[in-house]
Amino acid sequence: MNIGILGTGKMGSSLGKLWAAKGYKIMFGSRTLQKAKTLAKSIGQAEGGTIAEAAKFGRVVLLATPWRAASETLKAAGSLAGKVLIDCTNPPASDFAGLGGGHTTSAAEKIADWASGAKVVKAFNTIFWQNLGNPRFGSQNASLFYCGDEEEAKAVVAKLGQDLGFEPIDVGPLMNARYLESLAILWIELALGRGMGTDIAFKLIRR
Repeated sequence: MNIGILGTGKMGSSLGKLWAAKGYKIMFGSRTLQKAKTLAKSIGQAEGGTIAEAAKFGRVVLLATPWRAASETLKAAGSLAGKVLIDCTNPPASDFAGLGGGHTTSAAEKIADWASGAKVVKAFNTIFWQNLGNPRFGSQNASLFYCGDEEEAKAVVAKLGQDLGFEPIDVGPLMNARYLESLAILWIELALGRGMGTDIAFKLIRR
């Protein structure tokens, strides 16, 4: 399966490298073409291109830019109609308040508006990039919470998470991204504000 990754930061590069190792075909897209090509060459099992080229390449497209670059990136991507679009962005607290604080809308819902026809799934927004390659904590695997309105798209994302060792947890329709983005604010506060560090993850425990 082809995956186009929009963005060459820590999340995008880490997920791309891990998925490439699992046999997925990867193309990184960047506003700076050479940056995408250099990253792809360093991985050795990927390609580099423009934002539009990576978007066209992928059956699945990962939006892995800072939130404030999301709108511009999606404009550069062109049509994503029919594609699975994974949103792992987290708006900063100041922007989050403007989105209704998790009550009236979410970054993911905005992205669905901007990327008309795409099958948007919110995922990977409550996992630090350092833990993507090792989701094992003690005797348990970290949970991967995800949500979206298309069951087929969610199944694709669940498989991508499972391939990396996460326990996928479907939390419902895309509007529930409001709560995943709220959870991300708590997660960041625990890690950085409360000094727990980045080697933490959420786990849904069952009896």
